[in-house]
Order: sequence, then structure tokens, then C-alpha cells
Amino acid sequence: MNRKELVDAIQKHTLVARTDVDKVLGSLIQHTQVAVKKGERVALVGFGTFERQDRKARTARNPRSGDPVKVKATKVPRFRAGQGFKDVVAGKATAPKLTPVKSTAKASTAKASTARATVSRASTAKVAASRSSAAKSSAKAAGSKSKARSGKKK
Repeated sequence: MNRKELVDAIQKHTLVARTDVDKVLGSLIQHTQVAVKKGERVALVGFGTFERQDRKARTARNPRSGDPVKVKATKVPRFRAGQGFKDVVAGKATAPKLTPVKSTAKASTAKASTARATVSRASTAKVAASRSSAAKSSAKAAGSKSKARSGKKK
């Protein structure tokens, strides 16, 4: 399973927008990487623990020539599966069932119709406001023209 397949599976299971699921997964990965880089442990109960492991400098051997090669000290990520994860993989425990979130079509339709009604009311109010402001501005323009004409006749 790759990232896209995981995002699709989570989206179907939770009924959250695909882009939101991708953002959350990306954030989880980034925060885990940053924390492990700092040397912190990231423990997800029932899943596992991410840690940083420091490896010392050592001398290795070139397999072709047998010559000694110096290997620098390094830091590597380490993942240890949690007991619940180990039990599921080993078959000692049953895997959690992935049941999709129950949603009713009526609820989503009601939300959509409410949203449409709100938008409709808002657009109607905007049109009415623009009409009244247009009427006011045309009345002001007519009034200023008559004042200008009356001023010229004097």
C-alpha cells in the first residue's frame, strides 16, 4: 500500500475530504520526522514507537578487497512495533474491522439545501442593497444637476 492508496482508504473510511486526509497524513509524517530528528520518541499506543538510534564510528571491511574502511558515526531512525500491532500481524489478535462511517443521505441533502438557501438569501440581499444604492446614487446625481443648473441661471 502506497501513500495514495492509504489516503483513499482513510477517505472512504472516514468520509473526510481526500485533500484533508492527505494534509493530515503529511503533517503526521513531518511532525514525526522533526521529533525523531531532535531525539524525541514518538509513541503511538497500539501501533509502535519511532526513535532515533545513534551509531558509533566503526571500522568495516571492503568485501571485494578485504581492506578496512572507516565508517562515520551516524543517526538512523528506528521503529519498534507495539504489542497490539505485533499480535495482529502474528494472528494472535483479530485485525480491527474497517467499517465506514454511517451517514444518511437525508442529512447531507439537508445540509446542502440549507447551504443553498443561505447563499440564495445572501445573494438576494446583495442584489437588493445594490439596487437601493444605485437608486440613491442616481437620485443624488439628479439633485446635483438641478442645483448646478439653478446656480447658472442666477
